[in-house]
Amino acid sequence: MAHTFLLEIGLEEMPAHVVTPSINQLVKKTQDYLKEQRIDFEDIKPFSTPRRLTIQISGLADKQPDVNKTVKGPSKKIALDDEGNWSKAAIGFTKGQGLTTDDITFKDVKGTEYVFVEKHIAGKDVKDVLMGLKDVITSMTFPTLMKWNVYHLEFIRPIRWMVALLDNDVLPIQILDVKAGRISRGHRFLGKDVTIDSADEYEDKLKNEFVIVDAQKRKDLIVKQIKQIQDENNWVININPGLLEEVNNLVEWPTAFFGKFDEKYLQLPAEVLITSMRDNQRFFYVNNQDGDILPYFISVRNGNSEYIENVVAGNEKVLTARLEDAMFFYQEDQANDIDFYVNKLKKVSFHDKISTMYEKMQRVGVIAKVIGQHVGLTDDEMKDVLRAAQIYKFDLVTGMVGEFSELQGVMGEKYALLKGENPAVATAIREHYMPISANGDLPQTKVGSVLSLADKFDSILTFFAAGMIPSGSNDPYALRRQANGIVRIVEDEKLNFSLTEMMETFISEEKAANVAPDLDQNKEINDIVEFIKDRIVKQLKSDKVSHDIIDAASNATNDNIEFICEVANMLSDHKEDEGFKESIEALTRVMRIAEKQSFDDNDLNVDESLFGNDSEKKLHDSVNAVADGFFSLSASDEYKKLFSLKDVINEYFDNTMVMDKDESVKNNHLRELNKLSNMIKWFADMNKLIVK
Repeated sequence: MAHTFLLEIGLEEMPAHVVTPSINQLVKKTQDYLKEQRIDFEDIKPFSTPRRLTIQISGLADKQPDVNKTVKGPSKKIALDDEGNWSKAAIGFTKGQGLTTDDITFKDVKGTEYVFVEKHIAGKDVKDVLMGLKDVITSMTFPTLMKWNVYHLEFIRPIRWMVALLDNDVLPIQILDVKAGRISRGHRFLGKDVTIDSADEYEDKLKNEFVIVDAQKRKDLIVKQIKQIQDENNWVININPGLLEEVNNLVEWPTAFFGKFDEKYLQLPAEVLITSMRDNQRFFYVNNQDGDILPYFISVRNGNSEYIENVVAGNEKVLTARLEDAMFFYQEDQANDIDFYVNKLKKVSFHDKISTMYEKMQRVGVIAKVIGQHVGLTDDEMKDVLRAAQIYKFDLVTGMVGEFSELQGVMGEKYALLKGENPAVATAIREHYMPISANGDLPQTKVGSVLSLADKFDSILTFFAAGMIPSGSNDPYALRRQANGIVRIVEDEKLNFSLTEMMETFISEEKAANVAPDLDQNKEINDIVEFIKDRIVKQLKSDKVSHDIIDAASNATNDNIEFICEVANMLSDHKEDEGFKESIEALTRVMRIAEKQSFDDNDLNVDESLFGNDSEKKLHDSVNAVADGFFSLSASDEYKKLFSLKDVINEYFDNTMVMDKDESVKNNHLRELNKLSNMIKWFADMNKLIVK
């Protein structure tokens, strides 16, 4: 007989952002537990609201299947004493398995006889298995935790009730002082306690008490209600998926409504209006058919439509207060020029172990100039990036950003335009924060890209120099995100430079300009290169590049981001080519033998008079031809040159005893191979590749 099981964990209201991850975690942990316990089931249906996490398991088997298990014990010579009697080891082994020595048989394992017993394990009843879900619940993890009363259990919010029904019967699962029953709770204001008689009637019973427990149905209803308001008013409403998810996890019985605000606030930048509505109040903003913001908003009430006019008035009042503040700051900020705010940054700390924000901007100006010259900015672009670097943090000390921190950069762009700055400068001020997430938008202008790179390089260099290096999951200054931004911008813009050489130039130029911080930035450059390479690896993994190719490309001696990415993509594109495997085998053979003895780069001169056959001369000439300008070639050209050597390398090894008895001949061979190996390792660590 197939069973249905219902488990509801009733809680105090959870933060909206943890509801969906929490129910997904409960489903996953339950699936894993049931599979581990060998209990068959058809499906686990999740239900969730701000006050409950619920799973409904259908198609549950009556019990675990019985298992016949062969268990190996001690060897025969240990199991029997000299007189042929069972030893304590044999008796203890069978007793531990719930059997006797009568159940012992001997089997040969690789020439030695061992004790074996056949053990029958009766399957547990489904009720007994499901009682173990208590441990599943208490093993859940959350971003924030609470304790309550005198208990030591930590959970996202205090557990107030539980329902656990196997078909019609209560399973008395107990956590702390809460024992599961069949009584659930309806909507906090509209509903009442409800008795669940059967596990399969849960959804309908809760709906009668004004709780829509199916999150997707609740979300669909919100969308339907919003679209109805939209159509009735000929509006265009952008239903942001993230906001919809958040609103959905704030309500159990949604009722959408609209409110309005004074048209005078439309003179505020659209970003200010959207931030006030969407980010601060969780409202959906309204556009007309031309895309202009209208003085209306959409919100969702956790309840029905009774007295909705009071709810509308309350929300309008709160939003008006926010917009009034925004209007005040917007007007006050414009009373001062940009230099006023830049000078205020002289007293604002970037970090107390590093410098002020003003000093950071000075360093970023130097770094931006170095990058700009390297990537070939025009004179006008260079002028714009240097001006942007002088002022790009000024909005941090404006009233608007002080009140709405989400608008940093955005308000910098708005105010810069109002004060007559070049549009390219204003855009760069906004774009220097990009990307603001792992897959966020990148700067769309060269000036913005260069300023963004300069700002990120400065942060990483100075925080590393000050000893504030990310470890484990600890990254309070978001340096991993900034390194990821560097990788993505460099790859997007196809910028070619050595990380080590570029950072050394930054530091040298900062010292020359007398703007360097009182820190030794050089000491951590190698660690920073590896730190950024870790971000390259992460980016390549997200691009579905195979792990061996990622290892090969990222472990090259080359520290050029764009080059590493090109090599990874090139190896991926060519790995199925005819002759690829043979070429890799030839190149890795060179690397392995070269590793037997290393030479200084200045000691790689090969003496042709010591050659013993034509293949040595042929390899020597080929290596010299490849080496000509090799380290400044594109990844594609390096690939072609290296992979053209397959036949020459194979002929060389067929005809040459590399480890010759004559020490001078042997070293001559190894110098040749080291010279070639250095070029191979510059391109990629071929030893990491898996070829079949």
